[in-house]
Order: sequence, then structure tokens, then C-alpha cells
Amino acid sequence: MANLTIRKLEDAVRDQLRLRAAQNGRSVEDEVRVILRETIQGPIGSVPPPAPFSQRASDPAPGASTGIIHVTLIIGGGIAAYKALDLIRRLKERRMRVRCVLTRAAQQFVTQLAASALSGERCYTDLFDAESEFDAGHIRLARDCDLIVVAPATGDLMAKMAHGHADDLASAILLAANRPILLAPAMNPLMWTNPATRRNAAQLQRDGIRVVGPNAGEMAEAGEAGLGRMSEPVEIADAAERLIRPPRARPLAGKRVLVTAGPTHEPIDPVRYIANRSSGKQGYAIAEAAADAGAEVLLISGPVDLKSPANVTLIAVESAREMLHRVEAALPVDVGIFAAAVADWRVASEGDQKLKKTSVGIPTLHLVENPDILATIAHRTEQRPRLVIGFAAETENLLDNARSKLARKGCDWIVANDVSPASGVMGGDRNTIHLLSRGENGVAIESWPIMSKEEVATALIARIVSEQAFSPGGSPA
Repeated sequence: MANLTIRKLEDAVRDQLRLRAAQNGRSVEDEVRVILRETIQGPIGSVPPPAPFSQRASDPAPGASTGIIHVTLIIGGGIAAYKALDLIRRLKERRMRVRCVLTRAAQQFVTQLAASALSGERCYTDLFDAESEFDAGHIRLARDCDLIVVAPATGDLMAKMAHGHADDLASAILLAANRPILLAPAMNPLMWTNPATRRNAAQLQRDGIRVVGPNAGEMAEAGEAGLGRMSEPVEIADAAERLIRPPRARPLAGKRVLVTAGPTHEPIDPVRYIANRSSGKQGYAIAEAAADAGAEVLLISGPVDLKSPANVTLIAVESAREMLHRVEAALPVDVGIFAAAVADWRVASEGDQKLKKTSVGIPTLHLVENPDILATIAHRTEQRPRLVIGFAAETENLLDNARSKLARKGCDWIVANDVSPASGVMGGDRNTIHLLSRGENGVAIESWPIMSKEEVATALIARIVSEQAFSPGGSPA
């Protein structure tokens, strides 16, 4: 019944279904059952389904629009395979999502569990896997990515590629690929200098395959040294980035962007405080994406457990009043993005000493309203940012509350998201947002799909760049 339904679906929907099934490690038929069950009964558990690795195999490379590069990493069978685990980490540091394929020989050196744990994706090993091959999984793995990296690329794998063999999952993927391929050869020096290997390497380069390395040095075998060591993971990751990611456009060069992030802590006494569950991840991702776009970025952050993004000036604050003071001191800026979850209230009088339990009973806390940072900046008559963006974190009536906030606060855009416990957004790594903006015909609403917070940040900065006022050549506020 599922097959019959799938054949009647539109191509785009069918492709999305296949990708979701592969991402979740299920057959398409099982994925249909899960979707139907969730539709009727609600989501199972609290973990949201992973986003598809890309939209469609025939679509433009996903990295071109989101900034996130998708890599299929084929790990060949050789002692250098242990370096592939570090390579996964190095690729992810460069904002690449990695999905691993292990050859049969590679499984003698690294495990599926290790590759899956480091990549956060399912690891593939078998050409005849009933679940993934239900919908020609090797074709999907070959094309549902921006780049294929083979590391280590053994003499056997290179020979198969040069002669068009496809007798296992890795070689079938490589034969079916229409994406760039980067090889990192690794083998004994005598194997590397063998005429057959040299012919294969030359043929692959004529076919447009890129190669990084090998390097010279000591081999795993005692007393063996020469040209044949696999390039270091950092070298391979750098080569992958140069290959797939063109010189970064800097459309916000010369612009100043201010971002607030994280919670605020409002002290009750020297020990206790009022706060919320904001992790700061979305604000930090936005600051990083703005810096990547060339902006001078000032990140004003409440207490979080996050590393400061590169090329961003970080100012750490505790309370809402301190955050407002720092924000006002940072003006003028071109764009103000207020992603912080500022506490609405604080105690009227902070205790000098820790409040004690007494026989009198529970102490009464008198609360007063904190300054409204977003409204304060949005309603300024001097040094107001050209674009003021607020966030509406709601647990009910999301769009109605967001519209009200847009009108009340005086900002230009509102990024609305559902932070109810079931959404997993607060403190999680994924987000679903609606962008509300003022238009000639009232409030315009753009609803975005589920994305990682990094992808949301990249899309939001791209949306800012698309504004005519912030196109290249525009003048600062």
C-alpha cells in the first residue's frame, strides 16, 4: 500500500520522503508508517526528525544557499583509516555535515559506531542493505551531497574508480557520482610508485578527480618510509573547503551588526537569581553568520556555556540593565538583532546576604519590570539601527503574539519561534521560525522549514543582505 501511494506522489514529495527515510535509518515503507502514526497520535518521543541531508538530488548543491556543506566521506581500508575519525571532526569545524561510508576493509580499523557517533549521521556499509537500497540508496548517497571525500583512498579503491568497477557500496557511489570528488591517497611507498597506481592516479586526474597528498614520512610498517602517508586531517579538510566553497562573499563588509544572546540573570541575593532556559545557541550562530558575511559584529551575551564565535567582539553581561547599558554604548550600528531571552522581571531589592529559611515562612519577593531593550532601541529617535530585529519566543498563539509584539515594540522584523517543551527549541540545536516584517500591505509572514540553528542564522543573514538598504554599496546608518 505504501508503494502504491509513493508512486502517486509528486517527484519532490517522493524524494523528500526517501531522504527522510534514509536519514532516520528506515525503509521508505516504514517511514510512511511512522508519518501516518505521528499524524494520528502525535510525534513519538521528544526528538525531532532529522532534517534531510539536502532537498533533491537534482537540486543545486545545498551549500550554495545555506552555507552548510554536505559531505559523503568514504573511508577506505588501511591503517590510515583511524585518521578519518579526526577528519570528521575537522570537516564539522568548517560547517560541513558528514555522512560516512565504510568499506569492508575499513571496518577492520574503525567501527560504524565510532563514525556514526562523531558524524551524528547513520553510517553505511552494505551495497545490499535492504533498508537503504529500497530506493537505490547508493545513488542517493552519491548525489545527496555537495562533495565526496575518499580518505584513505587505497590502491584498490583508486583502481576500481579508474576502471569503473562497482562491486561494493563505496565503488558504486563513486561510479554514480555527479558531485566533485576529493581523494586522499594512503598506501605503502612501493604501492604508490607502482606503475599501475601511477597510471590509475593519472587517469583519475584526467577524469577531473581532485587529489590531496600523499605526504612523505614514516609508514605504519617498521622500517618503511617514503611517499605514501595520507595527508593530515586538517590538510584534507582545508582542501575540501577550497574545492567546494568558493572565496567567501562579504556582502556586509563595512556594516556594524549588534547581536544580543542568551538569558539574563537577575539576582535575588548573592546566591540565587531569576533566569530562563535560553542556551544562547541561536544568537551565537547569528553572530557567527554575520561575521562570515563580513560585518563587524558585537555580541552582547548573558551567561552561557558557549565558545565565542571567531571574528566577533564578545561582551559578557549578567542582568537586563547591564545588557541595555552595553547595547546603548555600542550604538550606532547598522543592524540590531535582539535574540537574547531577557528576564521580564527582577526583584525590587536584591538581598545583601543569602535569604534563610525561618519559622516565619516563605519570604515575599517584590518584583519590578526590567527595561525593555528591544522597544527602547526600536523607539529611539537618534542612532536607531536601520534594521531592528526582535525575537518572539512563545509557547502558545505564536503568530498572534508575534504580530502584537511587532506592533508594540516598534521593531522592523520579528523572528517568531515556538519554545514550548515539546518543540525542543529552548536549549536544542534545531529551530522552526516564522519571519514577520512590516510591508506596504500590512504584516508579511515567511514560514521557514525546520533547520539547524546554524542554518537559520545563515538564512537570516542572507535575508538581511537581500534588503536593498544593505546591498553592497549601501552606506552605514
